[in-house]
Amino acid sequence: MRKLKLFSILTAYWLCMALFAGCGTDMSSLPNSVSGSDALGVPPVSEPAQTSEETGTPSETDVPSVSAEESPSPDASSDPDAASSPKPSSPKESVPEESVPEESLPEESSPESAPSPSPEKTVGSRSNTPRCLTPSASGTAEVHNEVSSIDYSNASEGYIMAVYTGSSPKIKMQIIGPNAVTYTYNLTGSDYEAFPLSSGNGSYEITIYENISGTSYSMCLTTSIDVSLTSDFSPYLYPNQYCNFNSSSAVVAKAKELALPADTDLDVVTNVYNYIIENISYDYSKASTVPSGYIPNVDQVLASGTGICLDYAAVMTSMLRSQRIPTRLEVGYAGDAYHAWISTYISDVGWVNGIVEFDGQSWELMDPTFAASNSEETLREFIGEGTNYLVKYMY
Repeated sequence: MRKLKLFSILTAYWLCMALFAGCGTDMSSLPNSVSGSDALGVPPVSEPAQTSEETGTPSETDVPSVSAEESPSPDASSDPDAASSPKPSSPKESVPEESVPEESLPEESSPESAPSPSPEKTVGSRSNTPRCLTPSASGTAEVHNEVSSIDYSNASEGYIMAVYTGSSPKIKMQIIGPNAVTYTYNLTGSDYEAFPLSSGNGSYEITIYENISGTSYSMCLTTSIDVSLTSDFSPYLYPNQYCNFNSSSAVVAKAKELALPADTDLDVVTNVYNYIIENISYDYSKASTVPSGYIPNVDQVLASGTGICLDYAAVMTSMLRSQRIPTRLEVGYAGDAYHAWISTYISDVGWVNGIVEFDGQSWELMDPTFAASNSEETLREFIGEGTNYLVKYMY
């Protein structure tokens, strides 16, 4: 039995690792890309081209070479079994409701005179009104050229906005923060998108790269900014490219519903966590076919009831942020598996399911993907003090 269990774990692990070339960003053509064992789709950037002071654009002749080798990326859709956890049991079968024998009504009663009362929902003392912060490109601090713009008007709130409107089909943006960690993104449309400043206070270098042919990219626009956050929590309350939601989102409505009976933030975290692990199943088929550059659509994941680890993390992050609870979507290693999970911060003290303990002073790690597929005992043993998890990127 132990040999069979080990075989299942190893099989799931290799399936997971095969995926990571397809998450987050297309890493097949980035400046100075590195091997998958060294980065999460985030290669170091070659020396920036000389830019004009007026527009931040480089000279046309500067075209950094790129490697065609792909790196793993923040899909991280690790198989929930890959981190030394057993093969999840098959989904629970629905159990038909037991039939209830009809009872004769007392002679003095009738359905008209004695209707059955409808159950009332418990309302907690904590307000469940969503607060969906809206990123904006205010235009008060920005750099642009004919085809692209970087707006950092609200950098103190923990995000920047970027857009590309030119003709190149592939656009990359890299953000290098004060901790020297490089985040690489795809710019995917003609509208501004929000990107977090995940490295805290300090100096950031932001660069947009435009594909010119094959795997060659040219620096399109670059700028450097100094950031002083109004709150360390700010980057983890706004929506961004990886957890994109607004006041009309289905995940926001569901979070409001789940928060209705809550008295505390701890109750909200518990309700959201349990809903996700009980109602979203790991999608092995999606994990084996996820395309490069995959970005979760949180409402689609919620509607389908299936997802990969980045989906679990993005849905839970979106729900909790909409309920004013700072939450980080984290990507890195769980054991040997590339993976995505969350950490959240509340001032309450207590436990979620006897597994995750909140001390009211620290970010606490939660792994809804593994929790959806494994027993509480297995999950408690693996998560422990969080030493099995290595964070590389936060969104």
